[in-house]
Amino acid sequence: MSIDKVARLAGVSTATVSRVLNQHPGVKPETREKVLSAIAFCNYQPNLLARQLRTSQSRMLLVLVPGITNPFCSLVVRGIEEEAELHGYHILLCNSESRLTRESAYLALLSGKVVDGVITMDAISCLPGLTALIGDSPWVQCAEGDPAYNGSSVTIDNRAAATAVVHHLAAKGRRRIALINTDMRYLYSHQREAGYRQTLEALGLNWCHVEYVDEVDYNAGCAAMTRMLQLPQPPDAIFAVSDVLAGGALHSARRAGLVVPQDLAVMGFDGVPFSAVTSPPLTTIEQPMHQLGVRSVQLLLARIKNHRVAVVHEVLDWKLVERGSA
Repeated sequence: MSIDKVARLAGVSTATVSRVLNQHPGVKPETREKVLSAIAFCNYQPNLLARQLRTSQSRMLLVLVPGITNPFCSLVVRGIEEEAELHGYHILLCNSESRLTRESAYLALLSGKVVDGVITMDAISCLPGLTALIGDSPWVQCAEGDPAYNGSSVTIDNRAAATAVVHHLAAKGRRRIALINTDMRYLYSHQREAGYRQTLEALGLNWCHVEYVDEVDYNAGCAAMTRMLQLPQPPDAIFAVSDVLAGGALHSARRAGLVVPQDLAVMGFDGVPFSAVTSPPLTTIEQPMHQLGVRSVQLLLARIKNHRVAVVHEVLDWKLVERGSA
């Protein structure tokens, strides 16, 4: 079905139909409604390639995530997608696993104008390679921001949040606080561990143990907790850098016969929905996941519209949610 037939059916010009399709503000509401009704009646699908050639924009955004199965990533992506659609954009999602070879194939779409900009959630260790591939294209880092790189970013203060976790556990009388951390490719891993270690030292707590995992998943949390229960002096509190890892630690502790929080306190990080329904419910640091996605899109679209707009490094608020596990 052609744009000409839509125009004839609505009783308007093809230029007016084009303005409606491109969400131009200068169309009267009643005219816009007639055009939309004609489009619905004709089941018209605009030729996206033709629109791209006319406007030099694809209205597509590339989103690189390290693991879509991680509930934190999926909730951030939901915010990205909803905000993009509000502005007439769609997203192309790449489950990169922080592998530069996979990312490079997708980033080639920038030079081909198949996408207008990119949002990355990948590990900080990937950024040197990513910046070389992205070049001067519009780019925003989401949840893994580093001011050392010439791209806007939106994140939280991970160090301050980790400090709050240790203070909370220490205030509950815990003296052997262990950390379950991911591999150190990620900036947030460094920041949360730094906050953990510095706060232990500031509080005069000499017991310190960090258990590293390769994957942010439930089984990795279980295995990390099982290993720590074999220590000569096991921890009396766990700080996991992800709710998923904390959930695994909870399961392993209960399987070993420990009562949470009496025998072992457990705290997570992120505030994903399932953290409220574990047994017992997880005390956690709640990140503004939806807003991280929303602001990433807003910063990226500002850069797409004006390449000279200033780079912004935005830090959003977080909160400690106290529940039954600690």
